[in-house]
Amino acid sequence: MDEIRVLFLAAEAAPFVKIGGLGDVAGALPQYLRSLGVGSDLDEPIDEKSDVLKIDIRLVIPFHRAIHAEEFNVKYLMEFDIISSEGSIIAEVFWTTINDLPVYLISGPPISASEQIYSQDPADDGYKYTFFSIASLKLVKELNWYPHIIHANDWHTSPAVYALSLKQNREGAFKDTVALLSVHNLPYLGVGAGSSLRKFGLLPATDSDLPIWAQDVPLPLGLLTADHIVTVSPTYAQEILTPEFGAGLDGFLKGRQESISGILNGIDIEFWDPEIDEYISSRYHLTTLTKKNENKDSLLDESGLSTNQGRPLLAMLTRLDNQKGVDIAFDAFQSLMDQHWSVIILGTGDPSLEQRAHSLEREFPDRIRFVNRFDVPLSHRIFAGADMLIIPSRYEPCGLTQMIAMRYGTVPIGRATGGLLDTIIDYDQTPGGTGFLFEDAEPQSLEDAMRRAIRTYRDQRRWRGLQRHGMRQNFSWGESASNYMRLYFQLLDMKSR
Repeated sequence: MDEIRVLFLAAEAAPFVKIGGLGDVAGALPQYLRSLGVGSDLDEPIDEKSDVLKIDIRLVIPFHRAIHAEEFNVKYLMEFDIISSEGSIIAEVFWTTINDLPVYLISGPPISASEQIYSQDPADDGYKYTFFSIASLKLVKELNWYPHIIHANDWHTSPAVYALSLKQNREGAFKDTVALLSVHNLPYLGVGAGSSLRKFGLLPATDSDLPIWAQDVPLPLGLLTADHIVTVSPTYAQEILTPEFGAGLDGFLKGRQESISGILNGIDIEFWDPEIDEYISSRYHLTTLTKKNENKDSLLDESGLSTNQGRPLLAMLTRLDNQKGVDIAFDAFQSLMDQHWSVIILGTGDPSLEQRAHSLEREFPDRIRFVNRFDVPLSHRIFAGADMLIIPSRYEPCGLTQMIAMRYGTVPIGRATGGLLDTIIDYDQTPGGTGFLFEDAEPQSLEDAMRRAIRTYRDQRRWRGLQRHGMRQNFSWGESASNYMRLYFQLLDMKSR
């Protein structure tokens, strides 16, 4: 074998379209994998006779209406029919490249008729993404390019995994293909898409170990039939086996735990780099960390808060919803008014939480600023200017903000769950700590962690050491890509036995 062929399926991918963390992963990971020189960099290359193994990875995403073809030099490639119970549906395929990564964009009535990337109607999304999944497998046949691995992501591409398990019984070209399913957020199962699955010939798995309610739900069907399941952090891979985090599938997943692992996502360390960041007022690095104070002054002035360097500046950059524990932070802020601090909150989401943030700002105008929008340049300025980042998530499969914060010398305070536990080392518990962790999804637990952080902040010598520990961490996509490559090798070795 002189190359590994990988088909990477996702509902979104930067820079084409990005709604959440999946867009970051699908936009970055395939590019890093394709550029990875494999052999000497890895412990056990799959072909010991070859010094370097080529990775032919190709990305497939829906051609959403939000994607501008001209911007990405998208060209028409082919079309073919997809069979459904309602008759044949024409799938159109377009293609382009991003840094030498081939990207296929699939269109057709179920996709082009949809106004949004993700809708509130499970039947609408189920129809669109099942069509996309089936068309992705048909594309492989039309290209006569059969992958060794199909790497699907979340419920939207899980129908491809389930369909592949059925095709393997009757189509020889797929018989050696490994199906890998990445879970970015387990509770998003695709409930309500069962009728769409049936339209494309994907019947419920009635003879399986899945709970009855899950036998026609896309993500559970993918979890059932994937050769391997990978979550976006090692801790989350263990958490989904528990009732608290298992979304009703913990019993089933325990039976598959030998086929479940976790690999941390990475971040773009060039886009998030205080030494070259074009969005911030004063650039700095590990040895010029005192320049961070200039960014803090600039941010405080921009926000209309007191430019008091002795008062720690807290930040929250988050989607305002229940998962992110925003209400926990709001309660903790109100209980912490005996301490000197201020906070900037940037984000959008649940209207009730947005309203509460506005109310807190009105009640404490000298302490709290709420910016109710999505603003990339401002997020950079906040990472560069804040002293601490508050991440009170009830659960967090991976999380990226804590990694970005550490790159900028901003100390994370996060709940000990998922990727937060895997990336933040508690300063009071372990030498070389990088932040502060709290156990319970309760305001008092967060408040205690914030008090510890504020106490440490008062000793600037210790605080600088804490910041530098965080800035030295390696959260690059290169590290994550190497771990995925090892997993690919392991799966192919197991398949060949």
